[in-house]
Amino acid sequence: MSSPAHFRAFRIRNDQDGYRAAVEDMSADALTPGEVLVKTAFSSINYKDALAGTGKGKILRRHPLNGGIDVAGYVAASTDPAFREGDAVLCTGCGLSETRDGGYAEYVKLESQWAIPLPAGLTLRESMILGTAGFTAALAVFQLVRNGQTPDMGPIVVTGATGGVGMLAIDILTRAGFEAQAITGKADQFDFLINLGATQCIARKELYWGQRPLEAAHWAGAIDNVGGDMLAGLTRVIRPYGAIATCGNAGGAELATTVMPFILRGLSLLGVASAGTARPVRERIWQHLADDWKPAHLETIATGSVTLDALGGVFGTMLGGDSFGRKLVTMD
Repeated sequence: MSSPAHFRAFRIRNDQDGYRAAVEDMSADALTPGEVLVKTAFSSINYKDALAGTGKGKILRRHPLNGGIDVAGYVAASTDPAFREGDAVLCTGCGLSETRDGGYAEYVKLESQWAIPLPAGLTLRESMILGTAGFTAALAVFQLVRNGQTPDMGPIVVTGATGGVGMLAIDILTRAGFEAQAITGKADQFDFLINLGATQCIARKELYWGQRPLEAAHWAGAIDNVGGDMLAGLTRVIRPYGAIATCGNAGGAELATTVMPFILRGLSLLGVASAGTARPVRERIWQHLADDWKPAHLETIATGSVTLDALGGVFGTMLGGDSFGRKLVTMD
């Protein structure tokens, strides 16, 4: 598999001509340096990608860069003997579309320390239906289990349940033997969430946490994708020695709570830092996804594929709140 003379990439620029993104021709020599040159098969579309591609969020730390915070494909060339031409690999986070060129291109260079061999049991397409969202959801489950959470302690509630992380968290929790319940602002998607495995769905507008530092305990633990008031409310209603794995701040970065849930109920608050997770943990999480936690409804969660040229329109829909399910970017 030879290195390309030129290929197409969704490149994001911010200079004297303003912030803009478009499909451009570029060469492999112009890519951010890395030991492993990968011919891209798939990437996925995340909210963070929409913020980066439109400039609505400060995601990129240098310009220009190719968008796409994850990628899966085949090794085209490698200066690291650990990777050979034709090997199937994937990468999520690790600076993609932040400090180095990302997966929205026909080719990408990866640092070998962050390239993960595709585990047996997953296809490249499945790995990107999971993508950053699925890796984050699985890491949240991993954090709960590592903290001592077991299925017999009771149900785990997932907030922001119709988002990518939320949907996949429900599916993964169910595969891991937990009872999963859902909180969402989209009551019209209750049937979809129940089909994924949720045993109960609660509309966000119907939540009432109460005002006391501790309220009646409803759940054994939680995976929170919202933050802010949602996370603060959860701290008051988790059962003794339960835990909350927190991985989002769409509802705000502030946390207005007291120490009472932590002192009197032994609550654990677990951060889920998917972007900078150490390689051994990354490999372990992907192996779990292939062997133990592979979601049963990946093809239900996947809602279509788009080309590089269609990304701009998808970003607008996503930021407008009308997007649903996991969308792939394909180079075919």
